[in-house]
Amino acid sequence: MEDMATSTVVVDRLIEAPPGRVWETMTDLHSWESVLSGVDKVEVLTPGAFGLGTRWRETRRMFGKEATEEMRVTACEPPERYMVEAESHGTRYISQFRLLTAGPETTTVRMTFTAVPPGGLRGVLAKALGPLGARAVRKAIARDLADVARAVEHRTH
Repeated sequence: MEDMATSTVVVDRLIEAPPGRVWETMTDLHSWESVLSGVDKVEVLTPGAFGLGTRWRETRRMFGKEATEEMRVTACEPPERYMVEAESHGTRYISQFRLLTAGPETTTVRMTFTAVPPGGLRGVLAKALGPLGARAVRKAIARDLADVARAVEHRTH
């Protein structure tokens, strides 16, 4: 059962490229520092190709502070969907990415971000700050997806 303080943000972005090309860019962890303006550093922790079990540390600036979180892929169905989970200070974060064909050379990326805060006082605080946090998260996701669109749409091939 989910806590009442659980919050979910959904952002869609239309990208003028086929899903395969979008998938390649979104799952190439080694290029994220140059593609995603909101990401300062990525440290890949597992060898091999992106897939179920892939783990990395991602450093980005949120709310004026630099934060590093360890992420792991918990579901992966190329080139249609993957899910990433992280935990920080008792809050579990779940990010699901869906790539939906919108046309022959067009993809809609839908990112669903869910934060499940801890119970107790921290949970009450998270609920009180929910709308502010949701706006910041929505803005960060929109920026990430705009960065992916820019990288994919300007690639030649």
